[in-house]
Amino acid sequence: MIATATRAARIPGPSELLPGKPDAVVDLQTYEGVALVGGQWRYSDCRVEEIDFVELGSPEDPLGPGTVPNRTYDVVRDGEPRDLAPADTQLRLAKGRVCFNWYELEVTIPERVGDLDPTGATVVFEVVIDDYAEVWVNGELPHALGDTGGPVVGGFNAPNRVLVTQAARPGDRFEIAVFGINGPISASPANYIWMRTATLDFYAAERARAVEDVPFEIEGDVPVTGTLERIAGGFEFTEGPVWSRDGSLLFSSPNTNVIYRWTPAGQVTVFRSKSGYSGLDIGRFHQPGSNGLTFSPDGLLTICQHGNRRVIRVNPHGDTTVLADRYDGKRLNSPNDLVYRSDGTLFFTDPPFGLRDEDAAELGFSGVYRVSPVGEIALLTDELAGPNGLAFSPDERWLYVGDWDLDHKAVMRYDPETGDGEVLCDLTDAPGEDAIDGLKVDVEGRLYVCGPGGIWVISPDGERLGLLRLPEDPHNLAWGDDDGRTLYVTALTSVYRLRMATEGIRPR
Repeated sequence: MIATATRAARIPGPSELLPGKPDAVVDLQTYEGVALVGGQWRYSDCRVEEIDFVELGSPEDPLGPGTVPNRTYDVVRDGEPRDLAPADTQLRLAKGRVCFNWYELEVTIPERVGDLDPTGATVVFEVVIDDYAEVWVNGELPHALGDTGGPVVGGFNAPNRVLVTQAARPGDRFEIAVFGINGPISASPANYIWMRTATLDFYAAERARAVEDVPFEIEGDVPVTGTLERIAGGFEFTEGPVWSRDGSLLFSSPNTNVIYRWTPAGQVTVFRSKSGYSGLDIGRFHQPGSNGLTFSPDGLLTICQHGNRRVIRVNPHGDTTVLADRYDGKRLNSPNDLVYRSDGTLFFTDPPFGLRDEDAAELGFSGVYRVSPVGEIALLTDELAGPNGLAFSPDERWLYVGDWDLDHKAVMRYDPETGDGEVLCDLTDAPGEDAIDGLKVDVEGRLYVCGPGGIWVISPDGERLGLLRLPEDPHNLAWGDDDGRTLYVTALTSVYRLRMATEGIRPR
């Protein structure tokens, strides 16, 4: 028998919100369950109604609504809601074929749920509609690009699992509304809408934490106030984190060509697939995907794409604009990281790390570039072998750039206008194999640098203040949460977070 080498299979694991057994379940299709939460199901049929609207496009906004009138359709309630017995949610309802309806229920957290005191519990509403559902909680349908399931359509007869609260208190009230859709819409079935299951799943506070505490070490002066938590794992390589204004973390997986989205509810979803390349030869790339991510001052996601060798901006309607792909008529290497100045000027680094082995670096050097708000690109410096992470000082006087060069593990600082630069801190003699990768700055001017041995904290004058050692080598950072005092770290296969005593500088 001759053994042959095979590529290892990738075995998927649970991806739903809080998988596994809850501590208590309230069945909302029984009288006992609905009575426990003080509820009453209400039901409404819907109808499709022709309405006035406008044609697409105008000179000011060619991808948005214009001014030329047209006629289109909307879904509206057909009459007043009526009471529905819990068991009757399983009846076939609505008009049939292409049809829609609403199920509504107000629930109150009880004093006890079986043996469970629900104080501090995480509560998840789960519903399965035959065939599709959208779920509103307290009048809101939060959604973001790349969402699958949760409040939006989860799939054909698939569970929608929606976070109701992560800090339940007896007496708290929540309004839940489920919009039912018969499907497939493109091949309307000769049947109706009904509810297969509807539950409230309760997870005790200590079991609902979708994070784990992990060991770490601190040397010197690092302004840490909390424990290090691992919030996501199982990736090939994580990079480019940025905190989104919707309260989530976006981060890149350059090796697998994906941008992921992590939410504080503890769920990771694909935010953008094919994030850096979609060519026939993608298999020959080690890192075809996106790397650095940031937001422009007006809130538009901006992406460094390795495989496409360019920097793009995602516009409000979802289309993209190429901000930089060439300099002096030659293709860029593989843009790595980026930062905006408050006036809208974009700065990015362009080492060769994302190129295939057979690709030639057309420029013949690695650069740090500046792109004006009107699209004019200028070379700031070409003196670094591997320009990587970058960030501004709080007053934007200095642009800090890390050099991924095993012989020159230095953090540089440059005048962002003239390109005049100097070594701020040289870590070449520090123990550890990595060079300088991502870096960020806090409001007091300290730098947090992914480098040899961990995350180095460096003063604005270049003094080594301290070192934070993690279970894995860190590669990039982002400040997050509402107060900007949580440091999120992408580190090889995992994403970590750590509460800090100071606020960080985030995309403005």
